[in-house]
Amino acid sequence: MKNKVLLFVSCLFIMTHLSAQLHLSFPEARFKTGDNISWKERTFDDNDWKQVKTSIPWERQGYMNYDGYAWYRIHFFLPKTMLDKSYLKEKLNFYVAKIDDADEVYLNGKLIGKTGTFPSDPEGFVSRWEIPRNYIVNLDDPAVLWDEENVLAIRVYDGESSGGIYADIPTLQIYDLIDGLDIDYTALNDYNESEYHIYLRNKLPQTQSGKLQITVEDTQEGKMLQTITEKIEIAPLKVLDKKIAFPGNTRIKINVTYIDDKTSKFKNKEIISYYILTPPVSDFPKINGPKVYGARPGHPFLFTIAASGIYPMTFEAQGLPKGLKLDRKTGIITGKPEKEGDYKVILTAKNEKGAARGELLIRIGDKIALTPPMGWNSWNCWGLKVDQEKMLQSAHIFKEKGLMHYGWSYINLDGGWQDTRDSKGNMLPNKKFPDMKALGDSIHALGLKFGIYTSPGPRDCAGYLGSYQHEKQDVEIFAKWGVDYLKYDWCYYSEVFDREKDTSTSAYMKPYLLMQKHLRELDRDIVYSLCQYGFDDVWRWGAAIGNSWRTTWDITDTWESMSDIGFNQYPYYSYAGPGHWNDPDMLIVGKVGWGEELRNSRLTPDEQYTHITLWSLLASPLLIGCDLSQLEPFTLSLLTNTEVLDVNQDPLGKQAQRLIKDKNIQIWVKELEDGSKAVGIFNLGNVDEVYDLLFSSLGYPVVNEVRDVWRQTDIPNITSSMRLNLPSHGVSFLRIR
Repeated sequence: MKNKVLLFVSCLFIMTHLSAQLHLSFPEARFKTGDNISWKERTFDDNDWKQVKTSIPWERQGYMNYDGYAWYRIHFFLPKTMLDKSYLKEKLNFYVAKIDDADEVYLNGKLIGKTGTFPSDPEGFVSRWEIPRNYIVNLDDPAVLWDEENVLAIRVYDGESSGGIYADIPTLQIYDLIDGLDIDYTALNDYNESEYHIYLRNKLPQTQSGKLQITVEDTQEGKMLQTITEKIEIAPLKVLDKKIAFPGNTRIKINVTYIDDKTSKFKNKEIISYYILTPPVSDFPKINGPKVYGARPGHPFLFTIAASGIYPMTFEAQGLPKGLKLDRKTGIITGKPEKEGDYKVILTAKNEKGAARGELLIRIGDKIALTPPMGWNSWNCWGLKVDQEKMLQSAHIFKEKGLMHYGWSYINLDGGWQDTRDSKGNMLPNKKFPDMKALGDSIHALGLKFGIYTSPGPRDCAGYLGSYQHEKQDVEIFAKWGVDYLKYDWCYYSEVFDREKDTSTSAYMKPYLLMQKHLRELDRDIVYSLCQYGFDDVWRWGAAIGNSWRTTWDITDTWESMSDIGFNQYPYYSYAGPGHWNDPDMLIVGKVGWGEELRNSRLTPDEQYTHITLWSLLASPLLIGCDLSQLEPFTLSLLTNTEVLDVNQDPLGKQAQRLIKDKNIQIWVKELEDGSKAVGIFNLGNVDEVYDLLFSSLGYPVVNEVRDVWRQTDIPNITSSMRLNLPSHGVSFLRIR
C-alpha cells in the first residue's frame, strides 16, 4: 500500500443526536451594553432591553465598534419532566459557546462560572476568546429552580474587535449516561484501500452497555457495503475499537449509532471518508501560477516560475524587462525592472520527460497584486506559539511538498512576534525571532516572499506591540527585513478611534491611509492587506488604499462559520478586481488549532471542497492556515489542483456572482478571461440532493464544452441540461463554454 496517511479526527462530526433530548436551546437573549452588577439578579426588570441572537457577535447586530462591558440575560422555564427523564440525575451543563473576550455567568444571581479576567481584576484583563464555555451545576443546587422561570445572566467584557457570544447557540443540558460516551475515529487512507477505526470512549466510572449499529455505504455506486449490529459493553474509562475496511478513494458514508440500554437514548455520528478528486500529478513539466504579474519600476523584483513535474528542471524566460534576470536552475526571476510597460514573457520549463511553454504578462507600472495573493499564514495553526524555526520550516515545506510549483508564494508571519522598542523607538522582535532579516533572506533564497503583521493601534489583537505613532519607523524596518506583504489589523486602534469621537468614513480610512503613505515612500513593493472586519463597508473604499480588505470576522473550522462567511460575499462582487480584492479570511483545511493542540479541520471532505471552490470563485486571497509539516495527500490535493487555482488566478479578476438561490441550492458564476464561465453549484442542505442544471438558466442557449474542474475531465454528450449528484454541504464545480 502506498501514499497512506493516518488522519486523526477526534471532533469531526456532522450530527450528534440524543433521543428524548434533555436540553434547551437559547438562540436569543436580552442585551444591554454597560455594566451593573445588579443585572445578575433574577428579579431585575429587563423588559426594555434589546433582543439579540446569541450566536452572532454584537457588532453584526447594531453595536459596531463597541468595546467594553455588556450583559446578556436569558429567561427560560426549567420543566421537572427533564429531570424525570434523566438516568443519572446529577448535573446540569450550561454550554455558552465561545465568548469574546472574558465572561462571568450567573444562574438566578449565583455565579456558576468565569473564563478570562476583567480589567478590574487583580491580574488585569486576560482574553479567552477561543475557549468554548461549559459551566456545570449540580441538580440539587439551590440556584436551580424546577418548574419555574430561571434567568441566566452573562457578563461580558470585550477588549477589542468583535464582542460577545459567537460560533454556536448556547444550550442547557442534563448530563446523562449517553453524554459520557464519545464517538471518534481515525482513518488510514489509500488510493486502493481505506481502513477506519471507530472509537467509542466511555468517560464515566461505570460500565456503558447498549447496541452498536454501523452502516457503510458507497455513495458513488449507491450500494451498501457493510452493516454491523451488535450488543456491546464498554468498561469504565475504557475505549472500544471497531475496524472497518473499504475500497479507497471513493466517497463512503459511515453511519455510527449507539443506543443506551438503560435509557434508550442514542448518539449518532455520520462520517464521510476522504476522497481525492484531483488527478495525480504528471511527470511531464507543466507551467502553473498566475498569467499576469505586476511590479513597480526600480523596486526589487522576485517571481518564481511555478512548474509541476519531475525535478530537477531547467527554465528559460524570453522577453524579460530590462533589469531582470532568470536563474535557469531554480526558475527565480530577480532584479529591478527599469521602465514601465507591459512585457509578454515566454516561459519554458524542461525536465527529463520533455518541455512545457507558457506566457506571463509582466506589467511594470503602479499596480501590484494583479491576481489574488496565494500563500501561508501562521495564525490558524500556531497562533501565538509561532517562532522563527516554525516559519523557516514552513517555507522549506513549500518547496519540499511542491506547493510553490503551483503558485503559492507568500510565507506570512501573523501576531506573536513583537516585543518592545529600543531607545530610538525601533520595533524589536521577541526572543522567538532572533534575526528577522535572516528569516526574510532565507525565505527569499527559496524564491518565496515574506509577510508580516502589525496593527495601527498601540497594541495588536493579542496585546502585543502595535505601530501607533511609529508607522514610518516600522515600515522602514520591515523593508530592511525584506517584507513583501503587510497585514494591518485594526484591533486596538479602537482606543484611538473612540477617543477622537469621529465615526465618518474618513475616520475609518485615516490609519490605513497613513500606512499607505509610508508604504508608497519605500523603494519596495509590499502587498497591503487591510484587516478591519468590514467596518464602514470597507469594500466601497478599500481599493483606494490597499490590495485587499477583510469583509468579515475571523473564520473558524466549522460549517456554520465557513458557509456564513463565504455565501454572504454576494453583495461585494463589483468591488473586486486586479490589484484590489475582497478577503473573506484564511483557509481552514488541514491541521489547525490556533496555537492550541492541533487537530484536523472539523469541515467534512465535502465541506472542504465547497470551501476551496467558493474561495476560488470569489477571487479571494488564498492563505493556507494549517501546519504544513503534517500536510497529507487529501489536503495537498485540495491545494494543488491547477484548474481550480486557475479560476482563482484568472487575469480578468472578476469575482463570482450568485446567480441562483433555490432553497438549499446556490449557483455562483465567475466570468473568465477566455470567455468561459466557472460555475459552482452548491448544496447547502443537510442531505444529498439530485439537481437538474438547466444551461439556459446560466444564460447559455447553446453549450459547446462542459468541464469538471476538480476532476479535470471533459463531460461528454452535453444537451440542454445536466443531472448533478450534490453531496450535503458539497459542490459540483464546472467550467462552461
